[in-house]
Amino acid sequence: MSLLSKFAAVAQTRAALGDHDPTGVVMERMLSATRALINGRPTLLAGTNNYLGMTMEPAAIKAGQEALAEAGTGTTGSRNANGTHRAHKLLEEELAAFYGYPHAMVFTTGYGANLAVMSALLDAGDAVLLDAHAHASLFDGAKMTRADTYTFRHNDVDSLDKRLRRLGEQAASTLVIVEGLYSVTGDLAPLADIDAVTHAHGAMLLVDEAHSLGVIGEGGRGVVESAGILDTVDFVVGTFSKSLGTVGGFCVSRHAELGLFRYASRPYIFTASPSPATIASTRVALAMLRDQPERRVHLQRLCARLRAGMAQLGLPVNEVPTPVACVPLPNREKALDTWQRLLDNGLYVNVMLPPATPGNEAMLRVSIGAAYTEADVDEIVLKLGEVLD
Repeated sequence: MSLLSKFAAVAQTRAALGDHDPTGVVMERMLSATRALINGRPTLLAGTNNYLGMTMEPAAIKAGQEALAEAGTGTTGSRNANGTHRAHKLLEEELAAFYGYPHAMVFTTGYGANLAVMSALLDAGDAVLLDAHAHASLFDGAKMTRADTYTFRHNDVDSLDKRLRRLGEQAASTLVIVEGLYSVTGDLAPLADIDAVTHAHGAMLLVDEAHSLGVIGEGGRGVVESAGILDTVDFVVGTFSKSLGTVGGFCVSRHAELGLFRYASRPYIFTASPSPATIASTRVALAMLRDQPERRVHLQRLCARLRAGMAQLGLPVNEVPTPVACVPLPNREKALDTWQRLLDNGLYVNVMLPPATPGNEAMLRVSIGAAYTEADVDEIVLKLGEVLD
């Protein structure tokens, strides 16, 4: 057995995709925040996570262009070396103020933010308790630590409570991790109950708000805001690559110790910092998220319209309308075939296949954003209805 032998199984997986390879889709040219040229065809994008339409926002583009000209293409160093520019500090201050917390840290990616925070917090003798549907980066972060790792049933507060009880005294050094809005199925966590149970056992709570920042909550602060736990949650992590339309990640906290993570987190210490252009565009997008609630109001109307349309097709829908919806399918072959037929019909969605899906189900994932119109949402529903049988 050589190091490359394991790729025989990968090759079989790739071969099983045949001509339906969702990883090979190329956005040949972006036409707008909602459409792109794919295989030479104008295609409606219903799978990009561009929740507030920021990727094509002129003010954010201009800020990035100016920073590129003034500060160069990159920092060529980590935050602990030469990689901290004034703009990085300003963005951290703006994120902290946005959440009403005293502390914030900025990371190069959202994936890296989760690894960085978990590796700083957890050590041998500690425990991490993850929702079973948590994102892969959260499970990878747990593996990176020496903490004992456990899961509880998705969005099941009783299951969480039982797990914490079984941990006994170790519960006091346990980090409970959930997402606010789950990225594949679009359902929301019962955060108020999760927060209460977590702290009743003396544990700490980390909420990944990657998909709910800018989308949920009166001020767009995510499910932690709508659930009323901003004053009690311990850590909030998120990404710039969804509602803010750039690349990067962050953590905010009410705990002063977050400032010490800079000296204890290897992913933070040994990763080059985000480029000046990325930071500049992110700062503009964050200000617009904060100051333009009409984007969120419009998106919420579209979410309700998408939910109603999918319900008319007989598809399962979440209790609360969100920008993410999923279409369960009986097997991977049906999922791939349906995905390809939609793409051929001018609609791009995400295809999700086992074992990387909740419950090992095959499904299509649909997402929309504030740059969409009601006609766009109707077109998504129409095309789904034409292809699903």
